[in-house]
Amino acid sequence: MKYDRKITDRTFDFAVEIVNLCSKLEKESVVAKIVLTQLVRSATSVGANIEEAQAPQSRKDFIHKASISLKEARETLYWLKILKSSELKKINNIDGLINEADEIVSVLTIMIRNAKGRL
Repeated sequence: MKYDRKITDRTFDFAVEIVNLCSKLEKESVVAKIVLTQLVRSATSVGANIEEAQAPQSRKDFIHKASISLKEARETLYWLKILKSSELKKINNIDGLINEADEIVSVLTIMIRNAKGRL
């Protein structure tokens, strides 16, 4: 796992990659529009919530916001797997995006576990 980069930077860069990917994909079908919209919403929410967690009112507030980010990261991973397994469009770097989403889930899980341990 890549622990050398700040999670805020990783989640921002990841969201930008997803936005760029989705803007290039064809959205001709209703299904494609729904899947891509959900993917963009969840992927951008990961970083937005972890950014909010950087200025918490308390440790419990940090845990709450980081937990929302974790849920959104898991949802993003789900939508990426849908894209990979479906016939909507073959995406060259889908495995790299899935790997990064999985690593973000792992990092957030550890952050939350550590924060709970300090309560």
